[in-house]
Amino acid sequence: MRPQSSIDVAVATLVTAVTIAAATPAHAAAPTDLKLSHTTAVGVHNTYDKAKFAYLADALDTGVSLLEFDIWVDTLTKRWRVNHELFGTSNNCTAATTAAQLRTGARDQQFGACLDDIRIWSDAHPGHAPLHLKIEMKAGFDSRYGLGPADFDVLVASKLGAKVFKPADLLGSAATLDAAARADNWPARAALAGKVMIEIIPGTFERGNPFDNLATDVEYGRYLRDLKAAGRIGSAQAFPAVLDAAAGDPRTRYSETDIRPWFVVFDGSASTYMNGSIDTQWYNANHYLLVMTDASSVSPAIDATNPTTAQAQARIQLLAAHSATVVSADWSPATGVLNTVVARS
Repeated sequence: MRPQSSIDVAVATLVTAVTIAAATPAHAAAPTDLKLSHTTAVGVHNTYDKAKFAYLADALDTGVSLLEFDIWVDTLTKRWRVNHELFGTSNNCTAATTAAQLRTGARDQQFGACLDDIRIWSDAHPGHAPLHLKIEMKAGFDSRYGLGPADFDVLVASKLGAKVFKPADLLGSAATLDAAARADNWPARAALAGKVMIEIIPGTFERGNPFDNLATDVEYGRYLRDLKAAGRIGSAQAFPAVLDAAAGDPRTRYSETDIRPWFVVFDGSASTYMNGSIDTQWYNANHYLLVMTDASSVSPAIDATNPTTAQAQARIQLLAAHSATVVSADWSPATGVLNTVVARS
């Protein structure tokens, strides 16, 4: 058997896209009419990176649905530092107070300034598609220095206010977020116009730190549980995510069974979700949000930053057919797909 050429792969990928598109009923509802849990959108890994977007506003202007930020809690300055590495601050967020300053203000700001940029941009683009902010807490929270879950929520609320789609908004009268998700309490994308949803995951440094005995996901899960018990769930601003793809219900990793129902967002490698050992339809059937990362690496792999438009579109459709609600990659605006939203199936 001859090896596949790049032309073979491209043709196969395009055929996959056409086949999936053909299977979609002509009378299907537009993505904006569908609930958030019934659609698949696109995200860009480490969106704050200046090498990808000179300014955060540039990323927002593409229409991309998920923006990712790496945050370090700086116990010396008691600030939320946005950076990839352990030391320093490097990001495309500006010290803006008006829309005109989104591309003129000094960059390399703290996370509060990133939230300011998002609010300012949002105000200048009323009715924009819902935004999903993915926050990697690189070294976790540290409540001892005013950098814990409650402090994070105070910061977000002070910057974004009513723009945030909060856990309480999904919860409604349900007892837990799990019950609310299973009841498909998610609003339609049209109802979320102008809104921002926040997902929090544990960070790489934290996960490798043997002295950190309270991971971000567990800490925020407990926080939500306790807020609900205290009648203050309305103050929570974010959804903790279960990180890493795994077979079955990944929440069984949490020994505290009473925090499991507070996780309805799942996040992990697209290649692992697609390796055949995981029933991804479980996420769709229960209306959980599923973020599939490093989408380019799914076999057959495509260019990590600049695949052709047809290749990227086919990859989005493929992962949508396997229950992704966000397809995340390092794709550049040149692919022309960052604002794509399709039906999840």
